[in-house]
Amino acid sequence: MAAVVAAERAAQLRTEIERHNHAYYGLDNPSIPDAEYDKLFRELQDLEQQYPELLMPDSPTQRVGGTPLKEFPPRRHGVPMLSLNNAFAAEEVEAFDQRVRDGLESIAAIEYAVEPKFDGLAISLTYENGIFTSGATRGDGATGEEVTPNLRTLRCLPLRLRGEGWPALIEVRGEVLMFKADFAALNERQRARADKEFANPRNAAAGSLRQLDSKITAGRPLSFFAYGVGAGAEQLAVKTHAELMDLLAAWGFPVAVERRVVNGAKGLLGYFAEIGAKRPDLPYDIDGVVYKVNKLAAQARLGFVSRAPRFAIAHKFPAEEALTEVLGIDVQVGRTGAITPVARLKPVFVGGVTVTNATLHNEDEVRRKDVRLGDTVIVRRAGDVIPEVVSVVFEKRPARDLFGGEPLHLPFVMPTRCPECDSLIAKSEDEAIARCTGGLFCPAQRKQALIHFAARRAMDIEGLGDKLVEQLVDAGLLHTPADIYGLTVETLVGLERMGEKSAQNLVDAIEKSKATTLARFIFALGIRNVGEATARDLARHFGRLDALLAADGEALQRVPEVGPVVAASLSAFLAETHNQQVITALRAAGVNWSDADPVAATAQIFTGQTLVLTGTLPTLKRDAAKAMIEAAGGKVAGSVSKKTAYVVAGEEAGSKLEKARELGVPVIDENELLAMFEQGEKQ
Repeated sequence: MAAVVAAERAAQLRTEIERHNHAYYGLDNPSIPDAEYDKLFRELQDLEQQYPELLMPDSPTQRVGGTPLKEFPPRRHGVPMLSLNNAFAAEEVEAFDQRVRDGLESIAAIEYAVEPKFDGLAISLTYENGIFTSGATRGDGATGEEVTPNLRTLRCLPLRLRGEGWPALIEVRGEVLMFKADFAALNERQRARADKEFANPRNAAAGSLRQLDSKITAGRPLSFFAYGVGAGAEQLAVKTHAELMDLLAAWGFPVAVERRVVNGAKGLLGYFAEIGAKRPDLPYDIDGVVYKVNKLAAQARLGFVSRAPRFAIAHKFPAEEALTEVLGIDVQVGRTGAITPVARLKPVFVGGVTVTNATLHNEDEVRRKDVRLGDTVIVRRAGDVIPEVVSVVFEKRPARDLFGGEPLHLPFVMPTRCPECDSLIAKSEDEAIARCTGGLFCPAQRKQALIHFAARRAMDIEGLGDKLVEQLVDAGLLHTPADIYGLTVETLVGLERMGEKSAQNLVDAIEKSKATTLARFIFALGIRNVGEATARDLARHFGRLDALLAADGEALQRVPEVGPVVAASLSAFLAETHNQQVITALRAAGVNWSDADPVAATAQIFTGQTLVLTGTLPTLKRDAAKAMIEAAGGKVAGSVSKKTAYVVAGEEAGSKLEKARELGVPVIDENELLAMFEQGEKQ
């Protein structure tokens, strides 16, 4: 066959196979028998083997798994993948609708786009010029794991966008999941091979997508549904979320057929009831429904709060419940000293997992529910995540033992001394939670504080995980976070299961962690009520640690989102002598955040402005430049629009630079950016 004729036939086969894929996976309406599909697929494979120049990256044959990955590289999302706030009751949905109407100053019923909330793994797919180029998991919202080779194995996922209307770069957001029937068949195959069975479809989907060998992923029956877009959204000619979903379907993506548009809180609750009734018969698992303000302009007006949009919310179904027996009641000591009663349970399967422990929250809650040793209780996974004891089945509690003696079930009594360090347990008048007073003297608090300090979102010390921290604390090698920076290869090699290479890797990771940001450092300290968002607000407001250390309660409350409770926690933590000593020791060990100081006096020069970074900057790393801009009150976006204030361009700047010139957006280089910061410091 001549090369020209072969090229024409290959193009025809690719188009035909993708059309059949869309009919089978996207529309659930197969157009040809499996045998005919296989015949077309083999013909294309043969052509590509005979004429290697015909092999295209978007060919259906490239979905088959390739060489196993050594690891999953990180991939930063062009636009963060935000989480949704949850509602569990009708009153919470009505309150959400009221907040939306207040925010839009509307007395009329709001139009909402509604759809099922898939119980799978969130994914972001990047398409450049209509071709699928990369895909990543949600990760921490800003950066995920790149799993591109594995995603290519999903035949329901278009490698080339259909239709028209897509920009040069677009991020499509959606959920990878496994259908119930496919999950059952997979577990049947696992049993036949005497392999471990998966607990639920979500775990099976997540585990399959994170395989280092994409051939394994290719053999798993994964599906995908699109539900939105990230970078590139502003370039789409749509005005509502419903239109966006129709556009995604036209591009070849599977979307929920159960989606629709409703009006007001009444429409939301009606849809929730309807989908709840259909839930058992749906071909896939869902754990609720999602409500989004339909008009995109209204979404932009409402904006975001912390890590969640104001214009959307997830309405979760009631968690699954089960009966089991309380085998014992223990207490656990948390990172902040919180004493939490925990029921040890006879193992029970709830919501897709086997539960052996459930929280009892606090002493008052135990007494209110009257949970006792030996009781039969109703257990559920609160929010489908944290197991909790809902109530006691009192009919199953015998009043006396067989001989008419003392009651078998005695009330729970909170211990007065910490089970870890024997320090006094105390409870303040304004708190329901009792706390160990031992602080870092308490091994449990010490371990949890150190684990938190080393975590990826804090100081990011790779290799210093839970078990190693416990081992180091038990060996008396770690007492405070500052002790981490005194660890040596010689000391670590003496530990169980720690070879010289592993020890050296850990020491190198510790040294690398010294260069951090002020926001990460504040978060790593583990101050009560100070999460990542608050730590960023504090770093942005004060700029320098010394300014934060000198701030009183009144000064702290001038920081956005910092109220009396957070200010009190900060003041109490910073007033403690041993905490001051730890901070001093950490700085003396070389922990630094050089990227915070340059913007200390210019924290507001980019307030309300959006900047875009493109190309390689001469001296600044991308993350450092982004942190500086955000600390100066600005936002860093992944794509250029008319609303972009500046494009900061480095070497090998590509399409973003061209787009800026087309739109007339000012383009600056690194020197001009630094000059702006310097000028701001002088004002």
